[in-house]
Amino acid sequence: MLRKKALLSVLMIISGCLTAIAQSSVNSPYTRYGLGDLSDRGFANNAAMGGVGYGIRNSGYINMTNPASFSSVDSLSFMFDMGMSLKSSNYQENGFKSNAKNSSFDYMAMQFRLHKRLGLAVGFTPYSTVGYNFSTTSPVEGNDSYTATNTFYGDGGLQQITAGLGFKILDNLSIGASAGYIYGSLDYQSSISFNTNSDQTYVYNKVKVKSYVADFGLQYTQPIGKTDFLTLGLVYGLGHTLNSTDTEGIQVTDNPTKPSYSAVNEQVINDSYGIPHTFGAGLAYTHNNKLTIGADYTLQKWSSVKYQNKTNMYEDLNKIAIGAEFIPNPIGRNYLQRIRYRIGFNYATPYLKLPQYEGPSEYSVNGGFGFPLYLFQRKTILNLTGQYVRVRPSVSNMLSENRFVIKLGLTFNEPWFMKWKVN
Repeated sequence: MLRKKALLSVLMIISGCLTAIAQSSVNSPYTRYGLGDLSDRGFANNAAMGGVGYGIRNSGYINMTNPASFSSVDSLSFMFDMGMSLKSSNYQENGFKSNAKNSSFDYMAMQFRLHKRLGLAVGFTPYSTVGYNFSTTSPVEGNDSYTATNTFYGDGGLQQITAGLGFKILDNLSIGASAGYIYGSLDYQSSISFNTNSDQTYVYNKVKVKSYVADFGLQYTQPIGKTDFLTLGLVYGLGHTLNSTDTEGIQVTDNPTKPSYSAVNEQVINDSYGIPHTFGAGLAYTHNNKLTIGADYTLQKWSSVKYQNKTNMYEDLNKIAIGAEFIPNPIGRNYLQRIRYRIGFNYATPYLKLPQYEGPSEYSVNGGFGFPLYLFQRKTILNLTGQYVRVRPSVSNMLSENRFVIKLGLTFNEPWFMKWKVN
């Protein structure tokens, strides 16, 4: 009965958060291009370590960055993980400054063991997010008494639901695969209006995606002495053209207060967007179950991906992440000794090509804690992560962004499969 109530609570949380996770969690003009702001597969604990995860094997939390890690789940445990973010972004361009605040429900996942060598994980995570709303006003050339206002608006995002299996071939070698459904809508709009009673023109581009994703992973662990281990992790994400519809058109109205739109040159283009082949490699060193140090490298082959049926609109993305976690004493009586202390750093080159320029590069400095909790006789970890993200333009005087992020994650770890004995 207790397990049924817990499972029912999990399902209620999932159903209540499906809408929230799909809401826009960014407010950046750079998301006007491409598929928007790309999301990491890692959770709050990974983010605190700079996003590393390819070589991480830990039975205490879910690692969606490498499906081979699913085989590390404890035989007695059922795990459920969910997280949210609070963001504050400061923008600056040519001496002008602005601020935007956003919040979002980021992810949810569950994991348990099917067999002593086989683990299963199911996750709901964002893939990318679009969110911007800005305008510019300038005098009409040849007549300074008239001004033209260009307004740009975008909203939406792509989400993915995946399920994966991790299989332990040997005691030190695991492989994994996950597959799922990627879906969502991206809404891009621009308009021009004048300080007169003239017509207003709207240009719109609405993209709807219903397609699939697939990822594969491997982890090999080499013992170093009796208490130290070195794990190599490799991942591959399948790139392909997305099943999508792109509706493009122009609308004109002569009454802004009570608009009566007329569509001009509307067209629907199928399968004009794609996602890249992704290659990743990582190393993780573990000492005495107390110290973990990891480093990851990711390559996403965006340069060959379709964007509005063109294949020269992106650049390959390269990302490097480094991080560490330290637990003074996992079974210590002092609570401070059982806290997980984390720190990390990452750097990513742009995948976007802006008009006449490359897109912005991005780096972040991260830190956080994992607080062990005991709620209702269940072992739980509260993950708190802080991030400073710097979005740096490729040329001076372009828009720069300083983003401050707080991530909260909660990992439930319940002994659902324990067999009790009565003497």
